[in-house]
Amino acid sequence: MSGATLATGPRIPKHDAETRGEKYDRRAGDTAGLGGIMGSLRVIELQLVAFIIVFSASGLVPIVDLVFPVFLTIYAFLLNSLVFPNYGNPESLQVFRGNRLFQVYVILGTVIGLFLPLAYVLGGFARNDQDAVRAATPHLFLLSFQVLSENLISGLNIFSVPVRALLPILYSIRRLFSLNGWVISTWFTTNITNDVRIQDEYWIWFGRVLSAANAIYYTINTFGFLIPMFLPRAFESYFQDRAEYKQEHPKQEKTSAGIHLPSKLPVPSLLRKDNPVEEDKKK
Repeated sequence: MSGATLATGPRIPKHDAETRGEKYDRRAGDTAGLGGIMGSLRVIELQLVAFIIVFSASGLVPIVDLVFPVFLTIYAFLLNSLVFPNYGNPESLQVFRGNRLFQVYVILGTVIGLFLPLAYVLGGFARNDQDAVRAATPHLFLLSFQVLSENLISGLNIFSVPVRALLPILYSIRRLFSLNGWVISTWFTTNITNDVRIQDEYWIWFGRVLSAANAIYYTINTFGFLIPMFLPRAFESYFQDRAEYKQEHPKQEKTSAGIHLPSKLPVPSLLRKDNPVEEDKKK
């Protein structure tokens, strides 16, 4: 949830018998395979897919939010191919060990960001409150896409460490704009009149508190956890893995014409000290 599933490491079993070089040579896509895909598509993830389809077809999600996951997926593949190639170390993203406080933090984010907003949207449909549904749906749509992407990335491990760290940050920054619209809708657009029923007043305050809680939580999550803590450790782990990979797989030097030359050239027999022709001349 919001980078936490990636920060605690991918769902790939660790093989103690492998050497360091074998881990680099074995790509995660080969190890995960079909079992990794089916293992990641659990019940909750299938429900997220259903939410995404319903939200997309409902017309309640702005076109910018609909296009954003597609753009981010293409951008991630370009970064992974051109800028940050994957060196195939599945343990690189285990930057946090997941103590109890961190688990409480993750559960709190799941409840505030996913379960309660989903109940709020369903309640809005039941009450025929289109304004409440329209204000909260973009956040739910983007968060569903983000959670689904994190679980698939964690299971397949096809992206490099920096790309996997940047994805939840970019999703969170985009969702902050959606949360800003939700806060404005509940706190400044919706007014409580004197003749409002007590049930309607509770409903309005529920939307206000929920939108504010999401805005506060994900602002702290983005600028207090993902950027200052998760991202630097991910880059540090990536550059360390890249340095070790280059040490174990030294590249051959290239000439200006692009011809590979070995690091040590063979010495011609005429130039060697034990040249038999030179020995005969001396005799």
